[in-house]
Amino acid sequence: MGELYLMSIKPKYAYRIFTGIKRFELRKWFGLVPPRGSIIIVYASGSVKAIIGEFKVGRVFMGSPSDVWSYLERQENTGVGREDYSYIHGSRKAMAIEVIGPRLYNKPIRLSELKSIIPDFMPPLSFRRIDPYEPLYQLVIRRARLSIK
Repeated sequence: MGELYLMSIKPKYAYRIFTGIKRFELRKWFGLVPPRGSIIIVYASGSVKAIIGEFKVGRVFMGSPSDVWSYLERQENTGVGREDYSYIHGSRKAMAIEVIGPRLYNKPIRLSELKSIIPDFMPPLSFRRIDPYEPLYQLVIRRARLSIK
């Protein structure tokens, strides 16, 4: 198993990923870079407040926000628009993470369920690495991943 990450994404962007519209996720860079082949577990924030699925990391392009935007403009059908760019605009460094094979879980795992299993659980503001031995993975995510059709 490759590295695992938990990423908070606003619902409208998360749904664009899982419908195949959005093929890159933009992030401000804060020192963490998910390597190609790792798995991003998606926590839909906002009104959804649930872990809803996952995708595999393809290419990762890093640079200034304008460099990232220029890179994406040269790609086809990225599903990324000006609204996405406004999220990284003004940051020192940013990255575009290619979304490969997005898969929804059979049942979303709501924040209330997560807190009943892991009382101190807090979704990340952006994203964080998940250790495969931590309770979040062992008690929650592993089961959700096994239930994917």
